Amino acid sequence: MSGPCLFVHPRRIRRGAALTLVFAGVLATGAAVGSWGAEPGSRRDPQAARIPARAYVGAVESDQVKAAAAQAQEDGKSGSKAAREVVSRSGDRWGAVYSAREYEGYRQTLDGAYVGVGISARRDAQGRIAVERVEPGSPAQKAGVRAGDRLRTVNHRAVTGRPVTEVVALLRGPADGSPGTRVELGLRRDGHEWTQELRRARLTTDPVTVDRLSGYDDHRPGAVRIKVDSFTKGTGDRIRRAVRSIPRGDGVLLDLRGNSGGLVSEAVTAASSFLDGGLVATYDVRGEQRVLDARPGGDTDSPLVVLVDGGTMSAAELLTGALQDRGRAVVVGSRTFGKGSVQMPSELPDGSVAELTVGHYRTPAGRKVDGEGIAPDLTVKGDDGPSAEARARTVLSGLGGGS
Repeated sequence: MSGPCLFVHPRRIRRGAALTLVFAGVLATGAAVGSWGAEPGSRRDPQAARIPARAYVGAVESDQVKAAAAQAQEDGKSGSKAAREVVSRSGDRWGAVYSAREYEGYRQTLDGAYVGVGISARRDAQGRIAVERVEPGSPAQKAGVRAGDRLRTVNHRAVTGRPVTEVVALLRGPADGSPGTRVELGLRRDGHEWTQELRRARLTTDPVTVDRLSGYDDHRPGAVRIKVDSFTKGTGDRIRRAVRSIPRGDGVLLDLRGNSGGLVSEAVTAASSFLDGGLVATYDVRGEQRVLDARPGGDTDSPLVVLVDGGTMSAAELLTGALQDRGRAVVVGSRTFGKGSVQMPSELPDGSVAELTVGHYRTPAGRKVDGEGIAPDLTVKGDDGPSAEARARTVLSGLGGGS
């Protein structure tokens, strides 16, 4: 079961030290949340102008959130509830408050392992919870649960209207995340309702799939598709190894469709697979600008096409923008989601964690991503002509990769 993911245990947060890039999936699909933190290779930009910190909503509100939570606790009320009320009024689109249990669960998911039943959940505009993805080999998959099934209850508790974060916590079960514990799901499919009892298991995720594309012969260069679902721990190195194993002259189709983001450090490592050093992105923290650089030694010769859609978010957008601006890849598909803000986590008195926006990131050419997304070089609409993947393969062939 995947859900919104964070990278630091809340009781290990150092005030002002850890930064996260929180992805849209927190609100919409229970997708991953990525870390900025002390990035290897990151540095301040001495040429960048300093922007007033008060230009950012979260920079003004953090002390107010902590004060509200502390006051609520003194009054015998819920500190996290008071914090959520302040955040909801702040105007911070991506601000959120998470319980300590949720935060730890997200961190584990970013590590690529968790205890659950293998379900990714999403919430629609009416508050209904649906199964977005079922992990192969998981308890949910073995029980016949499918993507698109509506999730009505978890252990007899109605989930409609609940935040995805709460639904994820219910699916995970006990705070210790014990495998083998039972969970009963109430499901609906095509008008039919039923209950299904599952046992939680310790699951691992593999967000990178590599396969050779068909349609080439021994006398022409081939092509490899690298599908990346999210940027969990180790994803960047997986991509780097895949790129290094590609025969000379073969093309690469980097498929980032539906990629909900993840650890920014992993996206930078992925960029390093295709770049010989240089700028990947700039970002600011309360007006102080910094940069993220690729490591030298990447493959700069293999033809490269990046495939994106409206579900390509955050760290995946950062990678796409870097490869596009640096002239390393042709981007095909539809405009990406547009999530490019930086959040800082702060521990509240009751152990919950508040995330507030403190800045934004930009592509190497200085383009803003937040609220705008990345426009592809070649736009392919779903109902207009060949599929996006077929068009991407055609472009790749034209670049000399595959037939």
